[in-house]
Amino acid sequence: MSVSEMSWRPSFNCSKFRHVFARSATKEQGYSSVPVTRSVHDNHFCSVNPCFIAVVTECAGGGSFLVLPIHRTGRVDPQYPRVCGHSGRVLDIKWNPFDDHCIASCSEDCTVKIWDIPICGIQQNLTKATKTLIGHSRRVGLIEWHPAAENLLLSSAYDYKVLLWDVSQGGSVITYPARVVLMPIHHRYPSEALLCSVSFNSDGSRLAATSKDRRVRVLDPRTGKILRVSGSKSHKASKVLYIGGLKMLLSSGYSPWNHRQIALWDPDDLSEPVYEEDLDGPAGVLFPFYDPDTHMLYLAGKGDGNIRCYELSADKPYVHYLMEYRSPLPQKGLGVMPKRGLDVSTCEIFRFYRLIAVKDQVEPLSMIVPRKQSGIFQKDLYPMTAGNQAAMTAREWLLGLNRDPILMSLDPRTGVPNPYPESPAERTPVRRLGCPWVRRGPADGAATNSPDGDFVEEDFLEEQLSYQDSKYPKDLSDLSGWQPDETHVPPWSSRCPPHCREPAEGPPPTTENQLLKEFYRQREEIKGLREELNEKNVRIAQLELEMKNTRKQLRAAF
Repeated sequence: MSVSEMSWRPSFNCSKFRHVFARSATKEQGYSSVPVTRSVHDNHFCSVNPCFIAVVTECAGGGSFLVLPIHRTGRVDPQYPRVCGHSGRVLDIKWNPFDDHCIASCSEDCTVKIWDIPICGIQQNLTKATKTLIGHSRRVGLIEWHPAAENLLLSSAYDYKVLLWDVSQGGSVITYPARVVLMPIHHRYPSEALLCSVSFNSDGSRLAATSKDRRVRVLDPRTGKILRVSGSKSHKASKVLYIGGLKMLLSSGYSPWNHRQIALWDPDDLSEPVYEEDLDGPAGVLFPFYDPDTHMLYLAGKGDGNIRCYELSADKPYVHYLMEYRSPLPQKGLGVMPKRGLDVSTCEIFRFYRLIAVKDQVEPLSMIVPRKQSGIFQKDLYPMTAGNQAAMTAREWLLGLNRDPILMSLDPRTGVPNPYPESPAERTPVRRLGCPWVRRGPADGAATNSPDGDFVEEDFLEEQLSYQDSKYPKDLSDLSGWQPDETHVPPWSSRCPPHCREPAEGPPPTTENQLLKEFYRQREEIKGLREELNEKNVRIAQLELEMKNTRKQLRAAF
């Protein structure tokens, strides 16, 4: 079958997603004055969860990234505190899928660091990491969390090593990885060990990777054994994804004529792709994003403002085109909100965070399926999805246990119990935390702009106490080694970031009337300060005139 025949699509598609459209956020709902990094590395440089958004920023001397509360939109203060503990440029960041306050970063300084973000966000520059992983001798360009087991992190560096770390080990510095997936042997540096992208399958038992030689490989992450290698010369792969539910692999790359191209593969037979399609001619890397709940594929190009939307199926022609979002502003990278952070009341099925480096801004972009009754929960749009609770511990996975992720319902009225026996990962869960000024949306833990949302202060206090009990010792004698400095702010402190409120003030207003009253009070206070400033300026002008007249009189007298 020729490429032209494979690229043909029927004029009508009966999919329930055929009317999906993209809605970009307003300027007030986005993030402006964000100095996006100028690094040319082919990563996303952005990571998002229902509580925070992290963006790699440009700085002189070392590397840093910005962590903002997800609701803190608008202009970002240039002096806003950052995470700046790396001595080299930050190349990749990823939030822990089972802890919304834990983020991993890798850098050109050959290290991987794990950071704990306080409940109310970063108040001062954070320079000391919770864990530092030292095992690479050259810059680390790629990190990825395990999708089902807690505290397992994969790292790939330019020293041709691929390491798997158990970050739950004791001590602030970890030098011995849990597994060595790939490494050079006898001073030979194979191109398959220099990874461009990685993707775990749903239970984490297989790892798909693209390498410097532009081939797709399937590995066993426990042993490092290469199980399958692609042999096609018509597709040069740069990014790869496991297509959950369809038992396929998707790769994006280039054709022999340097056209951007996508390909579908059978994971058990990588000799030839099942499907190939040429897209366009730009040279930017094509980032694929897949939603396993809706079987929708999104293709976003680096350096252009287009995002294509497809629906995948297990039958030919496999790929069905739906729509394309176009913007004149090019994107340098993208972050994706987990499904549990979407606003189900507006039928939002996917949300991007576009990094627009030319404007120094981050633009949220929502994919919406129009429905007549958008205020109610749509069961067909939101099936059971992966939650924020680990299915097993790192030790259980390393011993050979495989489990699919624990699923959750996005319906706020439904609670789904854990189908697996109780384990340490379940006995001490890390719950999603919010701040008392965040409004709860229809999805549990989601922050929305709905005017009728209620502040759940009691739930916030309960979550805050449980988080502190699980992560920090109750006995103060255990804190004997803790030394307060500018980077150690106790998470149980009642202080909030400067943009929220001062410690001595009361809680923020909870009703519209209180908010208007506070607004008018502050406006009158600003007006009074301006009047005082004008009076002082007038007094200064009078004194200067008196001094000038006095000088003239003295000169006339002599």
